[in-house]
Amino acid sequence: MDVNQAKQEHLLALKVMRLTKPTLFTNLPVTCEARDLPGDLFGQLMREDPSTIKGAETLMLGEMLTLPQNFGNIFLGETFSSYISVHNDSNQVVKDILVKADLQTSSQRLNLSASNSAVAELKPECCIDDVIHHEVKEIGTHILVCAVSYTTQYGEKLYFRKFFKFQVLKPLDVKTKFYNAETDEVFLEAQIQNITTSPMFMEKVSLEPSMMYNVTELNTVTSGDQGESTFGKMSYLQPMDTRQYLYCLKPKPEYAEKAGVIKGVTVIGKLDIVWKTNLGERGRLQTSQLQRMAPGYGDIRLSLEMIPDTVNLEEPFDIICKITNCSERTMDLVLEMCNTRSIHWCGVSGRQLGKLSPAAFLSLPLTLLSSVQGLQSISGLRLTDTFLKRTYEYDDIAQVCVVCPYMSNES
Repeated sequence: MDVNQAKQEHLLALKVMRLTKPTLFTNLPVTCEARDLPGDLFGQLMREDPSTIKGAETLMLGEMLTLPQNFGNIFLGETFSSYISVHNDSNQVVKDILVKADLQTSSQRLNLSASNSAVAELKPECCIDDVIHHEVKEIGTHILVCAVSYTTQYGEKLYFRKFFKFQVLKPLDVKTKFYNAETDEVFLEAQIQNITTSPMFMEKVSLEPSMMYNVTELNTVTSGDQGESTFGKMSYLQPMDTRQYLYCLKPKPEYAEKAGVIKGVTVIGKLDIVWKTNLGERGRLQTSQLQRMAPGYGDIRLSLEMIPDTVNLEEPFDIICKITNCSERTMDLVLEMCNTRSIHWCGVSGRQLGKLSPAAFLSLPLTLLSSVQGLQSISGLRLTDTFLKRTYEYDDIAQVCVVCPYMSNES
């Protein structure tokens, strides 16, 4: 929308046009059978139409390009380009011409002019041209303010402005979900929906992790020596379609060893999304820093470093437990092992584990056996801090599949 100041005769004319790529011309083919009244008339007209594809006249898509007929839509992450032209419509020589282009958003005002120096003079029927570019990083109302100041040959200084208002729309809807594994790993699911009216080619969707994490993308399937995308070779996202991307984050060793570091709200990283629309127009969007609430483990965290997938019935097997002091005080721990209906611990219950400093951990190998087949839950561990006389019980630590080695595979 163009809003002018009070009308005044000026020697210079200002024209502003948005620069966008053209679109493919589309036809509306009309056909009929040969036995119908028009006969081959429609077919002949389409063959003579210069905008149709020879040999494929019934396709809606033609070989010609269509120039933009209106301002169009501008989406967040795209590059806004505009052509600015100042033309001398008079028969006078105009001096000290200064053209300035500012972009006003809801939060800031940006200078987009390539040069802030004045042009010495502009002769009749001559013009000053400039092209401005800006990567749009805010949604909502934007106002392009173009100001022109100049001096007439009689020394009179004149000034005028033009305002061009446009809306920046949101191209993608991004939702994230976090899943905590039994280990320190975190899985991030990113749901990306195309909320524009045209298809997108998803060039890149990556996660830039924070300094605390390493990231592994889980969006490819390894086939031989090469990895193939789970979305196929042509990664198009149709309007209103949604796609899920999955990432696995693991704390770096220097942070994983410090139990007190990964507590409360932690910064995971940010998503970097790059796409292309019609005729290769590129857009890029970066989310803000993604945060998650780290799970609370209390004063002591017990996790498994090693456990077999399958064990034999009534045969001892080994596991390795990791005990981490998540508190801010030193503990003196005693381990007790309580048998359950299906799980039986091997070893001495009530043994001293010694003192454990804050943020320290110890690896503890244990032996046990199962007297029941099937998927069994490992339970019955109890830790006692003798300093505070406080007991911590751990049930459903993990699950193990128990099979009978004597059963025949024959039916």
